[in-house]
Amino acid sequence: MMGEREEEEEEEAWLQLRPVEPSPSQCCGGGCSPCVFDLYERDLARWEAARASKDRSLLRGKESPNFPSRLSPEAFLAFRISAMDKLTQDTYRVRFALPGSSQLGLRPGQHLILRYTQCYQTGLMSRYVESLRAGDTAFWRGPFGNFFYKPNQYGELLMLASGTGLAPMVPLLHSITDNAEDETFVTLVGCFKTFEGIYLKTFLQEQARFWNVRTFFVLSQENSPEQLPWSYREKTRFGHLGQDLIEELVGSCRRKPFALVCGSAEFTKDMARCLLRAGLAEDSYFLF
Repeated sequence: MMGEREEEEEEEAWLQLRPVEPSPSQCCGGGCSPCVFDLYERDLARWEAARASKDRSLLRGKESPNFPSRLSPEAFLAFRISAMDKLTQDTYRVRFALPGSSQLGLRPGQHLILRYTQCYQTGLMSRYVESLRAGDTAFWRGPFGNFFYKPNQYGELLMLASGTGLAPMVPLLHSITDNAEDETFVTLVGCFKTFEGIYLKTFLQEQARFWNVRTFFVLSQENSPEQLPWSYREKTRFGHLGQDLIEELVGSCRRKPFALVCGSAEFTKDMARCLLRAGLAEDSYFLF
């Protein structure tokens, strides 16, 4: 017979395994099916059934431990980490291995959802990402996203990115500069706290050498151009990306621009307002 203390410990162990309900901010609002709340309800039902039968193997459901050949928007699939690189003080680049000659089926501009089985009380996914190491396994679901890029679809793309909001711009840049028949102009503006905080500097410098690509930077916690390398001084502003600079950027575009915005919720809201005031219509920008 299980003693009272053992029963309490067992109950506490089950409560630790209970799925955590997503916060409203974790829903992208894009109509994903299933949504993160759908998955929560499914996992909660699975947890309740496992708890009732005291069988923890039921928590794994039908997820396959095998490595997939393609992503799935319906289920989380396992991918093994092949490399983990620290780019800046608070930015990491994680590479995942694909089996054989398989393909993800991920298009430029789309995103994935990352799942982790352990939840920190503070709710910071960053702690989990920082703990990852080569050889670990992470679970992804997707792809999602309503922005689908086609070569020469727009005269010019005005990319406004804050911090890691640069991430969706990278594959788009790759797709444009890797395609000799794509003559889309690109103006990319990256907003960071400091010069050292700019990640993928080498990549951005290489992209800026293409005839149709311009890069600019806005640094919020620096104010001295003399401390920057010469190659960055003319294309770096200080402070925050605001209305005046947005209007200057829109006015300097070589063709009618279509804007892409990615960053925090506050940054995205501010940029949408600035773009409207600068004369862009609501159908002339996309908010990631």
